[in-house]
Amino acid sequence: MSKRELRLGNVRVLPKDLFPDFVKGLALFGKVYAPVVRPDGAHVFSPVERVADIDMAHPRTMLSPKKYLFPPETEMYQFSPEKGYFDPPVDTAKTVLLGVHPCDINGMLILDEVFRRYYVEPRYFARRQSLAVIGSSCEPDDKCFCKSMHSEYVDKGFDLFLTDIGDAHFVRMGTSIGDDIVAANPAVFRPVEDEDVRAYKHAENCRAQAYKAQVELDSLPQILELEYDSRVWKEAGDKCLSCGTCSSVCPTCYCYDLFDRLNLDVASGARVRRWDSCLFREHALVAGGHNFRDGRDSRMKNRYFHKQVGFVSEFGRPSCVGCGRCIEACPANISIIEMIKSLREEVKV
Repeated sequence: MSKRELRLGNVRVLPKDLFPDFVKGLALFGKVYAPVVRPDGAHVFSPVERVADIDMAHPRTMLSPKKYLFPPETEMYQFSPEKGYFDPPVDTAKTVLLGVHPCDINGMLILDEVFRRYYVEPRYFARRQSLAVIGSSCEPDDKCFCKSMHSEYVDKGFDLFLTDIGDAHFVRMGTSIGDDIVAANPAVFRPVEDEDVRAYKHAENCRAQAYKAQVELDSLPQILELEYDSRVWKEAGDKCLSCGTCSSVCPTCYCYDLFDRLNLDVASGARVRRWDSCLFREHALVAGGHNFRDGRDSRMKNRYFHKQVGFVSEFGRPSCVGCGRCIEACPANISIIEMIKSLREEVKV
């Protein structure tokens, strides 16, 4: 075996005409979910019923893979007079998630850090261990600014990663699970040839040049601090509906609320963790009816400061991955790209 063959030991090529066989082979590793188009035009991760329904060219799914690791609702524990408090079972069925973009894989890596920072959240990591991630390259649109957030590429966080190189996918193996998937389906892969390497480099170069949307991160935490009283916050607050959609679709938002759900006997039930949003008026409501962020502008400001200032000081990077979901989903047409540009212009003035 040559030195080049050794270096290429963790890459393969998957011809597109064998892609259906590849998807069928994934069933050995769990229930397969992939991006499909709903009748309303939205892309969502959905159980694969027909390979023909999979849209590997999707711009973004409506919700990120976060929903599989940190579901909208989770029972933290159950209680009853007979048993007291006890842990409910966690769904750890083997799952394969196909077609995950680099920004979403980076979002999952951010959540990994959050949920093990001060204590390990066992439910999250139980689901994480049961999830096989197969990433895929994408074509950025006018809402993608993941290149600005340095999340347009990944070298970890996936089991396999597929890059479109024309009539085939260039496949990188990232874990032993990825290696097992390749080993279990030898007929659908072939070794990498020099032409494939050239095609891969060409595809990556073209994709890097395709980004239209940009956000300048240099000195952004300082600029946000300087513009704490900017008119931009008031203008955005006047438009904001406080609907929390941006938090729901965000791949890295992890705020939650806790409440008790009682059964009809009013003695047993469960304590439930549910997604929350800092844009909701009730998010900062405390005893006595006091609210630290009663105005929509202050809630908008808090969201930006958390993602671009507070998270940076805590984890060394913003918690935004530039996927563009919040821009696409906002019913008030508030754009984080335009917000940051406006705040930078305030400094120039």
